Order: sequence, then structure tokens, then C-alpha cells
Amino acid sequence: MLAAEAVRLVAIELLRPSDIPEGGNFPTLAGSRVFDSRGPTLTEIDHERRYTPVLSVYTQKSSADAAGAASGFDDTEATVSLLVMAELAVITREGSTDYVDAMTAGTDVEARLVLAALVAQVRRRLEFSAAGAPWRKLVKQVLRVDEETHAVPEFGLRWQRIFCTYNLAIGDDDFDMSRPGLPEPLGSVAAALPDGSYAKQKLAELAACFAAENPDQLTTIHGVTAGPGGTSLETGQDDLIP
Repeated sequence: MLAAEAVRLVAIELLRPSDIPEGGNFPTLAGSRVFDSRGPTLTEIDHERRYTPVLSVYTQKSSADAAGAASGFDDTEATVSLLVMAELAVITREGSTDYVDAMTAGTDVEARLVLAALVAQVRRRLEFSAAGAPWRKLVKQVLRVDEETHAVPEFGLRWQRIFCTYNLAIGDDDFDMSRPGLPEPLGSVAAALPDGSYAKQKLAELAACFAAENPDQLTTIHGVTAGPGGTSLETGQDDLIP
């Protein structure tokens, strides 16, 4: 579902605006460290700080269901689960190998408040700010927001990481077969994004996969004409209807 991918890409553009230079005034404590469908690498962590606030955004699940038993073919209700993982990242060593992980919670109350503020900044930016209007054009309604701390209670382990899951009602893809490019509302949302932005670039790559379909060409498949007076697609014989 393309609309679900667009919800994630536009969220990334809002949380990491392309027109703000490195070190500028970003809308969250993560700064420019907002990652698409992945976590940070060793080179993306600030080695001078005790921990580095980061955000990772994932499309977790999407679905399109019939609006009702008597609904039409294109009358659907679409939803997406958008996962925003907020964490205070540190470099951890296991044996001789370094890797990035979330900071162990321990009793660091200040770190927990920083993490809570990071999650709240995400919600404010997407759901309530004027800048979040393009995202809310794709999202009909925020059905539910779950915030779950990463923990393994059986072993007494907790990390400074919160899984923030948005359950969203969105508009399903509305394809117009007579024109190329993205279906609506993606097309108009993509057009309004800043030139050179990450989200616009990725949506342009998606749009290139969708060429216009000429209705007159639908009667021909690999040079075989379907329908009365043509060649049967099942038997290869001429139709009996003149």
C-alpha cells in the first residue's frame, strides 16, 4: 500500500526537515539523526556525549478492508501501523566487537525524562504543529498511540528506548489509470514537498514505476486482440462472433 509508505516518508521529512543544515534547529532532540527503516550505525553516534538521542521510523503493518458487506469494490477503509522508535543510543562492546544499542536504564531519571521529551516532540510535530499538515492530509484519524518501554521484566532489564506505535486510519490508494505517476492523495502530497527532500526523492522513485495505461491498449495483450472478432486468449482460435 503506497499510502502507508508515504505516511512514513512524510513523517521523516517533518522530523528531519531537508532545509535545516546539520547542527541547525531541528524539531526534536534527535536533530538530524532520524533514520528510515533502520537504526543508527557506529559512525552516526556522537562519541563526545554520554548518549545520543535518535529516532527510527518503520512502516510496521498496513491493511485495506471493505467498508461493509454491501460496499463497492473501491470502497475501502485503510489503516497503517507506524512505528517510531525513540532511544538514547550508546556504543556497547561485546568481546572485541562494538555495536550500537540503547542505554541501559538503571536509575538515570534525567535520561528517562529526555527520552519522554523526545517522544512528546514527535507527537507534537506530527499531530499538532502547523508543519504537520502534509502528514495529516494522508492521515484521516489517529486511532491509537501506544508507548511501550523496551524491557525484559523477567531478567530485570530495561533500556532507554520507547516503541511508539501509531495506529492510523488513512486514505487508500486512488489510482487514475489515465495518467502516470502516484495515486492520490500521494500525488498532491509529493508535489507539495520541498524539492531535494528525502521524502520527495523516494516518492519520485515510486512514481517512476507507474506509467499511464491507455484504455485502448487493454484490448491487446502481447499482440493478441481480445474480444469479439479477435483471437481467443484461451484457445488461440478466432472468435466465432464476427
